[in-house]
Amino acid sequence: MDVRIEQSWKNALAGEFEKPYFASLVRFLHNEKASGKTIYPPGSQIFRAFELTPLNDVKVVILGQDPYHGPGQAHGLSFSVPGTMPAPPSLKNIFKEIETDLGVSMSGYPDLEKWARQGVLLLNAILTVRSGEAASHSRIGWEEFTDAVIRCISNSCEGVVFMLWGNFARGKNVLVDRSRHCVLEAAHPSPLARGAFFGCRHFSQANSYLLAHGKTPIEWQL
Repeated sequence: MDVRIEQSWKNALAGEFEKPYFASLVRFLHNEKASGKTIYPPGSQIFRAFELTPLNDVKVVILGQDPYHGPGQAHGLSFSVPGTMPAPPSLKNIFKEIETDLGVSMSGYPDLEKWARQGVLLLNAILTVRSGEAASHSRIGWEEFTDAVIRCISNSCEGVVFMLWGNFARGKNVLVDRSRHCVLEAAHPSPLARGAFFGCRHFSQANSYLLAHGKTPIEWQL
């Protein structure tokens, strides 16, 4: 597996890469490819969130579950797809909430790299998926790795906003030290949540928290 990861993350997570579960995870992915399975995102993009958002720059964490499993969608950032793709339903709902919350107009451009470069870690709890099979790479070790990532941010950083949407993400709140960070919880933006996500106002709350802690707010408008 091509572990392209920015140096601050490499240093902080060096111990995880040496653990037996990570070696097992790598073997699993090699076996998947050897058996002809198509894996998303491409190998060079599995750790893209870590490339674009160094550990010391993390201001906000938006936690997804696993990558999109359709062709050309997943590119290593939670909820994001390349600019050539249409925005998926959950992302459309995120944009609607931003428009209502902040009073801005979103272009609908679905690549969230601009957020990542401002310090928004767009982290999926599971970093790979088999084509056409949602959650097919759950319980192979990724959750252990990304739980370590969340704990690392909680212990190493100050004043980070964690946006946890849906029951899966909200279950990770136990990994975050609330005395040092802000945890915002809401329903998932998926249409399956029947609009329960709307009105959470997480984007204005995040910026208010960042400003109160002497940090530059995120420019959410795309």
